[in-house]
Amino acid sequence: MSLPHAILTALLEKPSSGLELTRRFDRSIGYFWSATHQQIYRELGKLEADGLIRALPAEQPARGQKKSYEVLPAGRAELARWTAAPQDPKPHRDPLLLRLRAAAVVGTGGIEADLRRHRELHARQLAEYQEIERRDFPPERNAPEDRLRHLVLRAGIDLETFWTRWLDHALAEFEQLPGAESADAGSADAPPAESRHAEGA
Repeated sequence: MSLPHAILTALLEKPSSGLELTRRFDRSIGYFWSATHQQIYRELGKLEADGLIRALPAEQPARGQKKSYEVLPAGRAELARWTAAPQDPKPHRDPLLLRLRAAAVVGTGGIEADLRRHRELHARQLAEYQEIERRDFPPERNAPEDRLRHLVLRAGIDLETFWTRWLDHALAEFEQLPGAESADAGSADAPPAESRHAEGA
């Protein structure tokens, strides 16, 4: 249910056409809630059919002109209801962590290089978020709506900071593993996996 509410939020911030919405998702909302162009256009149709948004009348009707949408009172009420409703945290699922668990039993060949790649990607994203913070949230920008938007950005900054630090720790750990990159669970000379790696919780 979150994509329609993301669209309602974006349209309340600024009435937009479908194309403008997809660009805004690519630039900002997509950092924490991604959607394809097809998904956005499909949801716009559903929201309009449900009476939550409407297409604005065109100032100069023309064939092929992009429709802009605005939120109707029913749409604002639905977004307020959803915003206030309690929601439980979602369990974290990350293939990288599962791969590390698997490496404990099949060997670590190849995974260290991918940890370094992940570290670079997270560092790059962190730098991008920090640049957005410097550009869009100077100290004097202190209105309530700005503080809440800044809080969302801070979540991204803190998460990317966590991942870069955790990956630094993981890579340092790999440097201390005996033969980490060359571990081969199928080698006749390799000791059993249980003796080479402590089993996790």
